[in-house]
Amino acid sequence: MHMSGNFALIALALLFLFLGAEGLVRGSASLALRAGLSPLMVGLTIVAFGTSSPELFASVKAALSQQGDIAVGNVVGSNSFNIGVILALAALMCPIPVHKQIIKIDAPIALIVALLLPFLLRNHTPGRVQGLLLITGIVAYASMNVVLARRAAIAGTEDLTDAPVPTVSRHWGMDIAYIVVGLGLLVFGSSLLVDNSVVVAKAFGVSEAVIGLTIVAAGTSMPELATSLVAAVRKQPDIAVGNVVGSNIFNILGILGLASIVSPLRAPGVSMLDYIVMIGFTVLLIPLLYTGRLLHRLEGGALLALYGVYVFILWPE
Repeated sequence: MHMSGNFALIALALLFLFLGAEGLVRGSASLALRAGLSPLMVGLTIVAFGTSSPELFASVKAALSQQGDIAVGNVVGSNSFNIGVILALAALMCPIPVHKQIIKIDAPIALIVALLLPFLLRNHTPGRVQGLLLITGIVAYASMNVVLARRAAIAGTEDLTDAPVPTVSRHWGMDIAYIVVGLGLLVFGSSLLVDNSVVVAKAFGVSEAVIGLTIVAAGTSMPELATSLVAAVRKQPDIAVGNVVGSNIFNILGILGLASIVSPLRAPGVSMLDYIVMIGFTVLLIPLLYTGRLLHRLEGGALLALYGVYVFILWPE
């Protein structure tokens, strides 16, 4: 196959991942509402984590194929992309007001799990025990969000009630159809994306780690990008911050946790520079969020420029 064919299949895979995530979120959120869960709880759990399903499927597929560099590079690259591009673009479109909970709780948690990752991967290969610990961490984080949201709702404060509110479909059969088709598209799309990305990497002499850190990472972050930019256009940019910070936490705890359980991960191609950039973006986020509890356009432009420098350094001539 000519190289243009591989790029066309990568583009098709990204479309499948986007549509699959949309279907999975819509169907499962509607079913959860039918089961009596509150819209807020569904928004903070199913909708928030559902946008990370492309990363999840791509990393698990890579782990099963013994391509640890793509599995880990996807997570590390997605976390940098989420802050350096998605949050930056949302801030450029509309300055972002930031909730106190994100500054006090979520952003520090994102930093702690980011610092945990290089330690976990440098000292040894994370296996099923470490994977189970990471999964336990994401369950605890989701539970904490639900508890805090309920408290805020009872107290009458609006700080935690800006999660995207899902809707109920006309029939539960439609929900099942959305979930089944969504999962099918995610499985097929992730396989298509990883396989063709590896072909492109080999053809260009680029490592699987770099492909994971850039093409796969940016591609699987499309649902977060769409969610955040739509929120910014609708003048609800605070959703963008919660979406990005929550996604970054889920990527490390949930995705790498599940990928480690599926198959022990080794990622020698992901360098310390990549971990430092991911941690650096997370560290930068905290003081930026503190400045008047507003993420300004200038700060968004600076984040975007820094990400551009990182990709320039990463990608070979």
